[in-house]
Amino acid sequence: MYLIPSLIMFGCGVYGFITRKNMIAILISLELMLNSVDINFVVFNRFLYPDQMDGMFFALFAIAIAAAETAVAIAIIINIYRVAKKVDISEITKLKF
Repeated sequence: MYLIPSLIMFGCGVYGFITRKNMIAILISLELMLNSVDINFVVFNRFLYPDQMDGMFFALFAIAIAAAETAVAIAIIINIYRVAKKVDISEITKLKF
């Protein structure tokens, strides 16, 4: 029951990651996929080992890693914007030496 929304979220994330040219939209799609994985951790833990909390801890750890990854990615995007004045993927080639 909970795996269907997770699958839909992951599919939307993959579609957005592949089709978008804006780096912020790509980052949002990546976060959508990571949240889908967190839901899967919790759901599989609930159904396979209902007395243990391992899936919950994995989900919390994944959320912390995703927050750190988002902070680093936004810092990189801001620096790219300062140089290229755009956040489109096609403008990244200007940063090559």
